[in-house]
Amino acid sequence: MKKILYTAMVFALLIGNTSCSEDQLDPTVAQEKDFNLSINTEEDLEGILAGAYNRLSIETYYGRDYIVFNEVRSDNAFSNANSNRFVTAGQLEILPSDAYPTDTWSRIYSVIGSANIIINAENIEGDAAFINQMKGEALVLRAMAHFDLVRLFGQQHVTGGTSPGGVPYVTTFRDEENFFPARNTVEEVKNLALADIDAALAMMSTSLDGSKEFITTSAANAIKARIALYFGDMTTAATAAKSVIDSEKFSVASETEFASTFSEDNAVNSIFEIAMSPTDNRGINGLANIFLDTSYGDVVVLDNFLTIFDDDDIRIGEDFIEVDGKGFTRNIGKYPSSTFDDNISIIRYEEVILTYAEAMLTVDPAVSLQYLNMIPAQRNASLYTEATLDNILLERRKELAFEGARFHDLVRIGQGIPLLDPLQQTHKGVPYGSFNLAFPIPNSEADVNSNVSQNKGF
Repeated sequence: MKKILYTAMVFALLIGNTSCSEDQLDPTVAQEKDFNLSINTEEDLEGILAGAYNRLSIETYYGRDYIVFNEVRSDNAFSNANSNRFVTAGQLEILPSDAYPTDTWSRIYSVIGSANIIINAENIEGDAAFINQMKGEALVLRAMAHFDLVRLFGQQHVTGGTSPGGVPYVTTFRDEENFFPARNTVEEVKNLALADIDAALAMMSTSLDGSKEFITTSAANAIKARIALYFGDMTTAATAAKSVIDSEKFSVASETEFASTFSEDNAVNSIFEIAMSPTDNRGINGLANIFLDTSYGDVVVLDNFLTIFDDDDIRIGEDFIEVDGKGFTRNIGKYPSSTFDDNISIIRYEEVILTYAEAMLTVDPAVSLQYLNMIPAQRNASLYTEATLDNILLERRKELAFEGARFHDLVRIGQGIPLLDPLQQTHKGVPYGSFNLAFPIPNSEADVNSNVSQNKGF
C-alpha cells in the first residue's frame, strides 16, 4: 500500500463522520483542552493510523530533518550553507526558539497523539484480529517516536544534565487529568518503549503483516533491537535481532543489487520504509534535494569520510559518491531520485545484522565476526580478521552513512564529535558530555508547560 493511500485514508477520515480536523490530530505535549473525536469502526482506526504514517514522512521528521540532524552533527557530513539550511545544526548552536527543535518536537508528538487515539480506542466495530494488528502498529510507532525524541532531546550524554533528563512519555490523547505531563527519566523512556513493543508483539500476527511501508512483526523486532543496542542492553538486542534474522524474510543486498535498493520499493533488505510516490512526496524539502547538487544541496560529505573505505568498495563508487562542479563531495546513491519519489528507508536488514554482531561480541566473538563480515562480503570490501567494537562501528559507519545513525553511534559509546576538518566542520569539535549534544526543549513547549524543564545550557 503506497503513501498515496495513506493520504486518501486521512482525507476520507477528515471529511467523513468522525468529528475531527487535521489540526486536532496534531497535539504537542502541552495539549489543547477542547477536542471532540468519535472513533467507532476499524475503518476509523485505519484512517488515524494512515495519518500517523503520513506524519512520519514530513520533512521535520523522517522526511528529512531527523536524518540530517544526525549526519551534520557527526564525522560524515557538514552543511555548506548553500541555502542556509542545517547551518546551526552543524555548528551545534541550536536555540530553544529555533524552528528545528520546535518543528521536530511538535511533529514527533503528533505521531504519538495519533498512535494514542488508536491504542486507547474501545468498543470498535470490525474484525478483532485486524483491530489488534493496528493497535500493535500504533504501539510500535509510539515506542519509536519516544525513542527518537529522547535521542534528540534527552540529557543522557550531557554531564550534569537536567534531571529528569528524558522526555514526557505520553500514553493518552489530551487527557484532562494530564494536560501538562512532566519529563520522564531516560531509563523510564527506555523501559516504556520496550514494554510498548512487547505489548505490540503480543497482539500482532505475522499473517496480518502488511508491506514494508507498514510496521510488521519483523519491523517491531528490528526497532526493539535498535532501542536495546542504543541503551547497551545486549541481551535484548541479540534476541530481537535474531528474531528478524530467523524470520528468513530478508537478505543482505548483494553487490550487484545494492545500489538499486535505494530506488526500489520493498527491496530485499528493507524492513521498514516510508512510502513516497510521484504525486505525494516532500518535493524540494525532501532528502534528495538537500544531498544532491541542487538549489539547496546543503549537506555535503566530509572529505575525510572517503578515507575509511577500500578503494574498490562499491559504497564510494560511481553509484554512490560524486564530486560536483564546485568540488563538493556528494552522496548521490541514497535518496537518488530528482523526482523525490524514492521510499525512505527507516531500518534495513544490514543494520540488524550489525546489531546482532555487536550484541554477540562478548558472548561469542566467532559468531560476531561471521555476521560482521556478511556486509563487506557483498560490498567488494576486505573482510575483517577480528570482531572488535571498533571494527563493528567502522562497518556501521560505512554501511549506514547518510541514514541518520552516525551521531547516535558516537555518543552511545561515550564519544563526542571529532574535528576532522576545521574548514568544513564549523563546530570546532564537541567533547562527550557537552550540553549541546542535546537539542534544547523548544520554547513553544517550555513556556506553556512548567512541568517540562529546559535542558542544561539553554
